[in-house]
Amino acid sequence: MTDEIKHECGIALVRLLKPLEHYQLKYGTWKYGLQKLYLLMEKQHNRGQDGAGVVSVKLDMQSGNPYIDRQRSIKPSAINDIFKKIYKTYNKIQERSPELMDDPQWCKNHLPFAGEVLLGHLRYGTYGQNDLERVHPVMRQNNWKTRNLVLAGNFNLTNVDELFNILIELGQHPYDFSDTVTMLENLGHFLDREVQREFDFFKKQNLSNEEISIRIAENLKVENILQEGSKRWDGGYAIAGLIGHGDSFVIRDPWGIRPAYYFYNDEIAIVTSERPAIQTVLNVEFDEITELPPGSAIVIKQNNSIKIENIRGPYERKACSFERIYFSRGSDAEIYNERKKLGELLTPQIIRAVDSDLGKTVFSFIPNTAEAAFYGMIKSIESCMMQQSKEKILKHRKEITGEELDHILLFRPKVEKVTLKDIKLRTFIAQDTGRNDLVEHVYDITYGTIRKGVDNLVVIDDSIVRGTTLKHSIIKILDRLQPKRIVIVSSSPQIRYPDCYGIDMAKLGDFIAFKAAIELLKNTANERIINEVYNKSKAQEALPKEEMINFVKEIYKPFSADQISEKIAQMLKTSDIQSELRIVYQTIENLHIACPNHRGDWYFTGNYPTPGGNKVVNRAFINYIEGRDERAY
Repeated sequence: MTDEIKHECGIALVRLLKPLEHYQLKYGTWKYGLQKLYLLMEKQHNRGQDGAGVVSVKLDMQSGNPYIDRQRSIKPSAINDIFKKIYKTYNKIQERSPELMDDPQWCKNHLPFAGEVLLGHLRYGTYGQNDLERVHPVMRQNNWKTRNLVLAGNFNLTNVDELFNILIELGQHPYDFSDTVTMLENLGHFLDREVQREFDFFKKQNLSNEEISIRIAENLKVENILQEGSKRWDGGYAIAGLIGHGDSFVIRDPWGIRPAYYFYNDEIAIVTSERPAIQTVLNVEFDEITELPPGSAIVIKQNNSIKIENIRGPYERKACSFERIYFSRGSDAEIYNERKKLGELLTPQIIRAVDSDLGKTVFSFIPNTAEAAFYGMIKSIESCMMQQSKEKILKHRKEITGEELDHILLFRPKVEKVTLKDIKLRTFIAQDTGRNDLVEHVYDITYGTIRKGVDNLVVIDDSIVRGTTLKHSIIKILDRLQPKRIVIVSSSPQIRYPDCYGIDMAKLGDFIAFKAAIELLKNTANERIINEVYNKSKAQEALPKEEMINFVKEIYKPFSADQISEKIAQMLKTSDIQSELRIVYQTIENLHIACPNHRGDWYFTGNYPTPGGNKVVNRAFINYIEGRDERAY
């Protein structure tokens, strides 16, 4: 992706289903679970590089001994930083008393993170606040094991204000106004209620308080806590939680917006944000890993029982299509094929953009996430060219010469690696007055790949969000090759609306498609529509989110997608660009063909799966008109 956007976040839950001694005997180390956690986090490092954290819960620890350990970091290479700190303690013991490090029970009693329940998290700080206290997992602590709660998630809620006020009404005083703290305290409240309910039940049986604590741990109904706690949540979420006595869970939103996958056997249970992480780390087959159903939770009890519980819904499935286009790693077999299909389906539009002159067109891609779409595009272009060759041979088969036949058979797409990522723009120059000249050199080109003034150059990217890097870097350097025409192809549709479910795309004014539509309204004497949309949006500010309408759709209504693409091309082409420039976007229809099970397309269509989405886009448009450079949620 040329315009870097951030995504929150990634989770990895590891639950060992045997005593630590089992792993010491079978695998030569009691650290088996910790090692798997490290690998699962590394295999998902694409999901968060602003921070990381891990928590361990030890089962059946005697009173007075620590049973919850946590380590977090916001340093560069945060995962390595965390595990270096953990292993620093281990290495000291190994040097001094190696026999102790081979004793799982001693290690469990004396060393941090020698536990059976492990949770890791990878974070992107989408609010620009990245202090250590905001890094997951977050904790709610208590002297009762069953009242300790740890949470880490990949989520964004649109109605934090509403949930925050509910906590106030309950008499709480949350220490921060954020979706993380609000969700922690929200679930913590219902955890306390469920524990108290169990306590009252067992107290009537004249049991001692010590015995009651044991019974509560055995009988705590995690699904009740999640059902009560999530009733008012509006947003996308995959949230992992640990309770101090050893129960663990992952809950997924009822629209299936955010992803979660699980695997378990008789030794281990794992839940992650991405399937390939489990495949690689445990060396298991694709079909052995299960997608957690929308609206469900996987609950792993202290006694090792594992259940899939329905919590809410499910509602109409709206799994995030951007996970498939860009965010999730392409090593997933389904995602890889979907990205290839996205490239393949663009072929008719590309052929039109080069006026069907495929023999004088060079194809390339923006590294590295567009590579799979590029393969699909080339395969489809090649099929078209082969069909043209076949028709030509059949039409002229009687008079065709051997030399002409050779020429026809060699009619294949011209493929070159034209662009390559050269440097990363450093933050210390991000606001410098000469920034644009520096940005121009983020990418480099391969000289000699284009016939000057003759060849078209088609370059595919996975998406075009802001267009900033295209305008100030890529198009400029591609123009140095002096192609006849530059065609920039996006394997995703035009991003027109803010996301509010976990992707860092929150401001309408950032989107090149939105800015193009605004310019078209002004150019066609339809500027009144902007004011009408503002007035309609402003008039519904005080309405409940369930009654709000996305009037921002009216900004785009007068224009076709092709008209907006043409305007984007005009906006991205600066006066010093000599080549003709065209922009080609994926269609919504083809997106759904390529990604049939991930039809969440609100950033393209404005069709939000939750009421809070309309609230967010309403606020985003008001912010844009009133000149507020702030998030809408």
